[in-house]
Amino acid sequence: MKLKTKLTLFNAISKLVIVTIFVLLLPKLIKNINQNYTDNRLRKQKEKLLRIIDVQGIKNYSDASYYTPLKEDYVSIGIDTLREFLDTIKNEKRLIQGDTIEYRILSHDFKADKKKYLLEIAISVDAITETASALQNVAFAVLLGMILLTILADLFYSNYVLRPLGLIIKTKLIGHKFPNFGPYDKVKTSTSDFEYLDISIHKMITTIESTFQKEREFISNASHELMTPISILQSKIENMFEREDIVDELKARLLEMQKILNRLKSITKTLLLISQIENEQFLKEDKIPLAELLQEVYDEISIRLQDKNISYEAGIPGNWLLVNVNKFLLFNLFFNLINNAIKYNHENGGIKVIAKLEQNVFTVSIIDTGIGIGAADLPYIFNRFKKFRQSLQQDSFGLGLPIVKSIAAFHRIEITVVSEKDHGSTFKLIFPPDLIEI
Repeated sequence: MKLKTKLTLFNAISKLVIVTIFVLLLPKLIKNINQNYTDNRLRKQKEKLLRIIDVQGIKNYSDASYYTPLKEDYVSIGIDTLREFLDTIKNEKRLIQGDTIEYRILSHDFKADKKKYLLEIAISVDAITETASALQNVAFAVLLGMILLTILADLFYSNYVLRPLGLIIKTKLIGHKFPNFGPYDKVKTSTSDFEYLDISIHKMITTIESTFQKEREFISNASHELMTPISILQSKIENMFEREDIVDELKARLLEMQKILNRLKSITKTLLLISQIENEQFLKEDKIPLAELLQEVYDEISIRLQDKNISYEAGIPGNWLLVNVNKFLLFNLFFNLINNAIKYNHENGGIKVIAKLEQNVFTVSIIDTGIGIGAADLPYIFNRFKKFRQSLQQDSFGLGLPIVKSIAAFHRIEITVVSEKDHGSTFKLIFPPDLIEI
């Protein structure tokens, strides 16, 4: 899950929790707010009535009750015979014209004309509740609107803040071909953490690129330098064979030395070839029918098929034309794959080379009935000098499949491998559409 999605999800969940808590507390909050508002309203009405009585006198208002036709509120003034002075606000039920109604009543004693009077100002609880319900609905609607606005604001701000991180991932990690990363372009951001991340990735990439370049140069230079002494030693050994006084035991030793030199020469040539491929020292300007290329591979390798009595079947369309490729490299790619299919196959086994066009994707599969590759070894088969148990019995340097991988990467060909121990292997080559014309 992306960081932006996680942040948005967290913000949404946290706000949902807040809304849930608020909704649970809302009725009680509204009730308290509405009751405080009602009590303040009653007190203001009391102060106003007392000022009127003080100006106009008590005679016009004593022993009188006033209430609305719907009985939602009333005002009552009468003589109070109790000794204690009242100044309270509380809920009480009163009987008015035969109806028992619960009111929120302010009771207040005051003196006028040397007498003690009781003032009562009341509002029905039902009226208060109706107001509270309406206020609760408005508050809930406003809350939902604010939550939606804050989620949108969080989403917008998260996109804005995390945009530099997305650019760093896209341009510095995903958008480059490893290990050739190209020039450094600083990502514009006002977030110091992202600036530090951008610079750190650039330094890391520079180090990796430099290390790979040095390795390539070393392999290339070492391969070139090794070829000269190997050739000199081979020449000297061949000259020694021409001497008449050489004994048979020495000849046997010389043959062993020559065999070792041939192996060393083959490894050196292979390393040099890989280095040249990775440094893109080959041109991709050839055009050749795929069937013709595979026929040349078959002609080269058919004697090995006969030695192990392995059947060979090729299903290659004659109209598939490879374009913008290097024929020499693709020959080596198919040669190595088919040669491995022979080398690790059983006597009287079989090999199939099948080309298909599947959903506008060109594929070539090399299928064998050989000893297969174990699940534990499968992820490492393209590693250089990685030799597995089955290859230890063969004349193998562990460089055949690395060459295949380098050539495939050079041509942007994807390789997938399906194999099971003792049940053969299938190497599928997936060609980009611009490499094949029909």
